[in-house]
Amino acid sequence: MDSLSPTIQQPSCRPKPPLGERELLTAQQAVELVALFKTLANDTRLRMLHALVRAGEMRVSEMSDLLAMKPQAISNQLIRLADRGIVGSRRSGNNIYYRIVDPCVIEILDHGLCLSEDAKARSR
Repeated sequence: MDSLSPTIQQPSCRPKPPLGERELLTAQQAVELVALFKTLANDTRLRMLHALVRAGEMRVSEMSDLLAMKPQAISNQLIRLADRGIVGSRRSGNNIYYRIVDPCVIEILDHGLCLSEDAKARSR
């Protein structure tokens, strides 16, 4: 898929109780969140995830061209994202297509971008 492909509708995160109504985070849950945020706290991985949100699914070569990076660098980052259960893949002939499999990540990215844009607007 190229950068001009239409945006594909992604499924949304499963409904959960509001954060204020949940039990206080356990130490283990906090550790797991830190690991998740560390995975997401990488400019390359964030750009790759945004590209996947926009395209729906992409091959390594497409991401490599779009992000002006070597295919091996893209593959290395996809492995990290796949290990966390954030992206998945499917094979079609000789091609492997990657997509976001955890819709909650899309919401995190959307909220994060919103926070960033709002903070920037407030600081003007």
